Amino acid sequence: MSLRADAPAPAAAHVRRFSRAERWIHRTTAALMGVCVVTAAFLYIPQLAELVGRRELVVRVHECAGVALPVPVLLGLASRAFRADLGRLNRFGVHDRRWLLAAVGRDKRRTSRPAGKFNAGQKIYAAWIAGATLVMLGTGLLMWFTHLTPLRWRTSATFVHDWLALTVGIVLAGHIGMALGDPEARRGLRTGLVSEEWAERHHPLWRP
Repeated sequence: MSLRADAPAPAAAHVRRFSRAERWIHRTTAALMGVCVVTAAFLYIPQLAELVGRRELVVRVHECAGVALPVPVLLGLASRAFRADLGRLNRFGVHDRRWLLAAVGRDKRRTSRPAGKFNAGQKIYAAWIAGATLVMLGTGLLMWFTHLTPLRWRTSATFVHDWLALTVGIVLAGHIGMALGDPEARRGLRTGLVSEEWAERHHPLWRP
């Protein structure tokens, strides 16, 4: 039996990818990270610094945003869904190795990239950005409370903080670029839902 020509097409099936708590954790963390990156740019790029002038205020905003950066994640540990996803991000399997080999083109026989709820690239990014955030927080505190540490420690902390900040900015730009190229993934972070077709195509090993 065929559908009538004027009958509406059936709605695409969707699956829940992220809970409300997870979406707010991501948004809040992204906002704080954005403040850190923007204020850092105004502190280190002379042309931008001249536009603001109030360097002391920019420094205080940068420090407060940096100290607050881990707070959304720490509060999010109260969410069972968030804790479950942290466990998924922290586990690497054989399929993750196959995904990486296919991604870098070292396994010419494979065209598909098997992935669970998170692919190997997302797991590596999450681990790297978490570690970088902790290092940035630690070195930033050493730079902030200058009277508590020797000059050599503060100099080393400043060197690490500045160069790691540049690396974080580059990695974040790549992360945002990847997100801009995948509207369905962005919708998952915005609404919590993704289509079953997208989930099967990009995350075939994920069973919601």
